[in-house]
Amino acid sequence: MLNIQEIRKNPDGLAFDKKLDLTEELKGRNAEILDVQGIVASGKAQYEDGLYFLDYDLSYTITLASSRSMEPVELQESYLVNEVFMEEGKTASQELIDQDLVLPIEKGEINLAESVADNILLHIPLKILTAAEEAGQGFLSGQDWQVMTEEEFAAAQAAKKEENSPFADLQGLFDE
Repeated sequence: MLNIQEIRKNPDGLAFDKKLDLTEELKGRNAEILDVQGIVASGKAQYEDGLYFLDYDLSYTITLASSRSMEPVELQESYLVNEVFMEEGKTASQELIDQDLVLPIEKGEINLAESVADNILLHIPLKILTAAEEAGQGFLSGQDWQVMTEEEFAAAQAAKKEENSPFADLQGLFDE
């Protein structure tokens, strides 16, 4: 928690470097998350012209299930987060809050853990693959079916079309 009074007192901003353990909260909010480790947020919060700026580097390791095989995949993430907060109650600020341009400050504090959790959830990729799956291996198959790339499918369709051609029987007729 970052108190807005402390932020106002420091003209250069209030620096922080926090290690957070949000694994259970994140698992509760998104069932796709298997594990989150090493969450570190370091940056500063500043006050300027009625606005509170929260800028920090966020890094962590998240474990998610592969989109294709459901095997656990660890992803190293690191990115910058920039958020703008404003105290509620002012008419000008309420318009900005309603338009989602700024976030409201509740109870005189900026909740860093909530910001970190929200940003981790926002950065979960839709497509998660193991190293073998990214290399083009590990496609699933079964009895009379298999998963194939678009290129493999196009080649199979071309071969099938050539095979079903009425002129396919004439192939090799004049080879002798």
